[in-house]
Formats: sequence, C-alpha cells, structure tokens
Amino acid sequence: MGAILFCLIISHELYIISTLTHFLIIFHHSSQSHRFGGRGGRGGRFGRGGRGPWRDRIDRQASVSVRPDWRRVEEVDLSKLSKGTSPLSALIDNSPPKGVEDLAWCGFLDQYNDQYDRVSTRTPAPIKRVETKEFYPVTTTDDPVIEKLAIENKGTIFATDAILAHLMTCPRSIYPWDIVVQKLPTGALFFDKRDASQFDYLTVHETSNTPPTPVRDNSNEEELVNSPERLSLEATMINQNFTQQILRSSKYRTNFDYPNPFWDEEDNDGMEPASVAYRYRKFDLGDGVNLVCRTELHGLAKDRQKADTSKIVTNVSANKMKKKKQTTALEDVPDGDQYMTAYALNEYDPSYVANAPPARPGTSINWREKIDNQAGAVLASELKNNSFKLAKWTAQSLLAGASQMKIGFVSRSSPKNAYDHVMLAVQTYRPTDFARQITLNQNSMWGIMRLFIKLLENEPEGKYVIMRDPNRAIVRIFGVPVGTFEDSDAGSDDDEDDEDGSDEDEEGGDEKEEKE
Repeated sequence: MGAILFCLIISHELYIISTLTHFLIIFHHSSQSHRFGGRGGRGGRFGRGGRGPWRDRIDRQASVSVRPDWRRVEEVDLSKLSKGTSPLSALIDNSPPKGVEDLAWCGFLDQYNDQYDRVSTRTPAPIKRVETKEFYPVTTTDDPVIEKLAIENKGTIFATDAILAHLMTCPRSIYPWDIVVQKLPTGALFFDKRDASQFDYLTVHETSNTPPTPVRDNSNEEELVNSPERLSLEATMINQNFTQQILRSSKYRTNFDYPNPFWDEEDNDGMEPASVAYRYRKFDLGDGVNLVCRTELHGLAKDRQKADTSKIVTNVSANKMKKKKQTTALEDVPDGDQYMTAYALNEYDPSYVANAPPARPGTSINWREKIDNQAGAVLASELKNNSFKLAKWTAQSLLAGASQMKIGFVSRSSPKNAYDHVMLAVQTYRPTDFARQITLNQNSMWGIMRLFIKLLENEPEGKYVIMRDPNRAIVRIFGVPVGTFEDSDAGSDDDEDDEDGSDEDEEGGDEKEEKE
C-alpha cells in the first residue's frame, strides 16, 4: 500500500513539473514576441516601431593604426562619462574659467551682407566658388604666434579652437579620430592634429540613423558622389565658399593689430587670405593652468540687440548672472558691430543614393518644402543627423567670443549634381542661446577638457595620441615614440614597395584606388 501511494505522489509531482515547464516555454515565446516585435507585439512585424529589418553593421577602421611599441595610458568610456558613472568622473571639474584675456589680434574681417538674410526657396542664391581666397587650417605647433606666446610663458596649454572644440564635444562623435599631444620638459601641453589626417574635413550625417555607407570598389559615379569621403569634401568646400560669399567687399574691411600670420605676400600668385580674424585668447582654468587658444572669427554683423549675452561664461560673469539674472558682456565691439562666425549645412537625403531602400517616414525632410515656413523642423532634423558637427561649431563660436553665429542651409541644384549648389536660407543664432537649444552645457565642455589635461598631467615628457575607437564610444590615450608620424610618408612608401615586390596584383589594386 505504501509503495502504491509513493508512486501516485511521484506521478503527481511529475505532472506539475511538466505543466509548469510548458507554461514557462509559452511565456518565454510570448515575451520574446513582444520584446522583438513579433506579430501582435509592440513593434509590429519588423521590430519596435515597425522600422524594418536590421541594417547591416558598418565596421569602421581606426583613423590611425595602433603600433606594438605604443603604451596605453588611459581609457575613457564616453557613454559612462556622460552619465557620470565612469571611474574618471571624480576627476572632472565642471567649473567655468576664472577669466578670459585677449593676447593678440591678427588678420581682418569684412562686413556681413544683410541681403543674404532675405534668401529663400523662391529667391535662392547660387553658391559661388571662391578661387582667389586662401584658407589656413594651421595646426598648433606650426603657428608662429603661439610659438611666441609659449616662449613668453603666456600659458601652459596650447591649442586651436577646432581641436579644443573637438575634444570638448567628443562624446557626441561617432566616426574615429585622433589628436596628437606634445608634452615639453616644462610640462606644457601642445594639442596638435596630424598632417595626413582628415581632421579639417566636415562630416555629413555622422550621428544619423542612416549615415552614408562606404561604396564598393566597382561603384559607378552616381554611387561615388554620395560616399562618405566625397560628401565630406563637398561639405568642406561648401562651408569655405559660404563664409566668404556672404560678406561685403573689402571696402568695408576692418584690419586688426597684426596681419594674417600665415600669409606670404611674396608668394601669393594672385591670391589673398580669406576674411578671418585670429583671436588669441588665454583662459584661466585655475591651479596655475592657463590655456592659450587660437580662435577664429569670420565677419562683422550689425548688432540686433542692445545687450550681448553670447560670451564665454566665467566665474565672475556667473556670479553676476545669479545676482542680476543675466550675463553681462565682457567687452563691447566698436561702432555697434558684433563679431560673428559662419558655417554652412548642406542637405543630404539618403534616398538620393543609388539602389537605396525607401526612407522611413520622418528620417529626412525636404528643405525646399519646409525651410521657409518650418525652419525649426529642418533645424531639429539636422540636430539629430549632425549633432557632433553643430556642437563643435557652437563650441568654436563660444571660444571665439562671437556674438552671432550665421548658419547657411545649402542644397544641391540637382540631387545627382554634387558641384552646383544654391543657398536656401541663412539663420542667425546667438551662441549661448543655441548651446542651450542643442543641450550643450558649457561647464561640461570645460570639465571634459580638464579631464584630458589631468590625465596627461603626471605623465613624462614626450608624445601622446588621443584617439576614438572606430566602433565603440571609447577614447584611448597612448604614449608613443617621439618620432611617430614624422616619417609616416617615407614609411608608407617603403611599405608600398615591399607589397609591390611580393604581389603585382595588389599594386594594380592600389593604383586603381589612388585614381578613384
């Protein structure tokens, strides 16, 4: 009798276990269906929001190859740094600079032409190629003025506004990049860019959900024109042409204390420097750290408001802001004019690419339909697709002390023609207001820059490389040999010779790539 009772109990427990297992399997499939958007789930057939199948992953290559003799100094997780959960968060000091001082003014500025404020889709302005202007994206250590200021011990950190703004806003970056740092025996740091890098080229749709994809080797011209490299070159040329076209003639020019330090009058070949004023500024970061930065201004514009609030926030101005609930100007521009910067956004629609799948609703906006009456919608779309580029421009404008920032909206005359463009609108923003609009915090900018300075503070003299991982939101700092990058051209030629001797087919492939 006991044996029969024992068998009944065991069979009953097995039935319960089988029923529970069956229930768990059904619940698991149901939860997976809801999670990944199965039929009847939250996202419909193709996932959350019905976005369609997963896009192919783009595995990007690093901007520079890490060599075996490089020494890793530190690794910074940008996503954790933004959330405040990084182990390095304790090193961040978000306090603004204690003061800002102008050290030198070089170059000249032309007056902004107000007629471009009336540009619209009905009366667009063709973009003209500026063939007689010279632009000088000179790095920090090649700047003679910075060299002179360093000899005079005017600062301990030296950089250009482009490099400084790049580091300050790097949490928004997606593409790989690298910056070289030279540390002298005195402890002074020089932030540089590599000569062969793509640092000065503008990106297009870097932070978009549908960024430009690399093209195949056998691509036709229609596909090549929308490749990331060609789009970057197109955007850079548009930006340069725009900054000079919107200015009036040299009759309304304002010259500063010193001429353009990079201009050689004897070797001009009928060229002249672009309208740029180089404003060398010193930012007091406290604890004996003085950052000297070469900033750029692009023109003079009429003062639209009596009070100028678009200045670098310092401890002094922040205290006044708390007491008076406003920020006062550090200095006034003579004759009622204000310093301005100018940049151009160019329209890019992923559906223009050959054989591209239909774009998802809301991923792109036709500028010609929206820019006149819904400029805010166009700007919101660009803030999503070009967040890093816009943040960097805003940071540069703040560093230069610009009161106005002109942003031009430029589009191709024809979607397949990457050489002719028209200006559809020019919008004016005050940098501090625009920074708040794009959620760019000035204090966080300075906190990130201070972090990089502190990470190199206790390192020995030498050369270092700050580089972003090509596929992850991680920045690594490496200590590299002093001669790194200085003979890169010669080294690459030797490597090509070795490859040519070992495989003739690779030589033909290399030549084909160079021609493209």
